[in-house]
Amino acid sequence: MDGAALDFTTGVPRAGNLDVAWIHGSESAKHNTDPDIQVHAYDEHTVILRQNMAVNYEAPFMFLLFGNSRAVLIDTGATFSASFFPLRSVVDGLVEAWLAAHPRKDYGLMVLHTHPHGDHVAGDAQFADRPDTVVVDAGRGSAWEFFGFADDGDDSFGDDDGDARQARVDLGGRVLQCWPSPGHHDEAVTFYDPYTGLLFTGDTVYPGRLYINDWPAFVRTIDRLIGFCARHPVRHILGCHIEMTRAPGVDYPIYTTYQPDEPPLQLAPEHLAELRRAIDVVDGRPGRHAFDRFVLSLDAG
Repeated sequence: MDGAALDFTTGVPRAGNLDVAWIHGSESAKHNTDPDIQVHAYDEHTVILRQNMAVNYEAPFMFLLFGNSRAVLIDTGATFSASFFPLRSVVDGLVEAWLAAHPRKDYGLMVLHTHPHGDHVAGDAQFADRPDTVVVDAGRGSAWEFFGFADDGDDSFGDDDGDARQARVDLGGRVLQCWPSPGHHDEAVTFYDPYTGLLFTGDTVYPGRLYINDWPAFVRTIDRLIGFCARHPVRHILGCHIEMTRAPGVDYPIYTTYQPDEPPLQLAPEHLAELRRAIDVVDGRPGRHAFDRFVLSLDAG
């Protein structure tokens, strides 16, 4: 028998718990004792996962959100092997526990992505044979068809003309908004959860090195994020990595597997204004440009 429907439309984003010490590697990867995947409950219906740095230095974050009819997993990490990176097993356990507390029949799972880079899609195959599961390939053809984005070169979803052109992903009463966010990657997508006020920005915005492959598109995307935050209650901006130290403008070198002085994962809407000022300073110049919370990295090509 199905349990009572949960109300995910309270109107005011629900506060959650980000008082967490994220696993951040160890001085000796051989002696690393962190779990393969850290599990942190932001709230009863929202889970944040982080991959162990000893398994892959990228240590990406992933997000599992529950609705009345289905859950969604946003991104699947950087490692294919379930032996080294048991994402399917961890997610199955979390779904089982959630259903024990909130019984309902025919509960599904969707697997979506912030973009197609390998450290965000490597675990997809673990879910290929999972019952009641839809894995949407992160490539433009599959993802854009699923979201209903027009593949006509128009990336203006979520622009200041309103929200009508955004896609909706309905988890059963918990409806995510999403829109294309090119700049880091042509096929990047941003997700917003009105229930929590969490804005999931993938590799577009996070405390680290922001690799930009299309400068004009990146600027438009950041402007749209700023506009979106002005119109909606955004509690936290959650990207998929931490690469900065707590020292302003200092990041950990690439391939680092021990980051004991990480800042928090979450950013606030006002940090987008800092990023916009950094954009004005950089003005499209190729190179590595360090600022307090970000490093903007632009290829010469």
